[in-house]
Amino acid sequence: MNALGATNRNCKLAARLLTLDSKIVKSFLIPFREIKVECTKPKDDGILASFVGFTLERDNARGPMKGGIRYHPEVDPDEVNALAQLMTWKTSVGNVLYDEAK
Repeated sequence: MNALGATNRNCKLAARLLTLDSKIVKSFLIPFREIKVECTKPKDDGILASFVGFTLERDNARGPMKGGIRYHPEVDPDEVNALAQLMTWKTSVGNVLYDEAK
């Protein structure tokens, strides 16, 4: 199971324990915005290298968002989505205003 699958499973389990409405649970699982970015830069030897990154914003219900961003050769959108979802829960529980802020 990948990171997003595990995170979604935990969200659904917590929702069942809290007897949350299925519409609310669905809104927890769907991000507000996903953006794939690509940057091409010349390396020291002159060859162009392309770097892919992802940014994701989960929910703006509590005000401004600070999207989760990951740049790494092995990163994928599901991993970024899972990390952003976890950060959203942590900031909500800790009453931090910026969604996904660290």
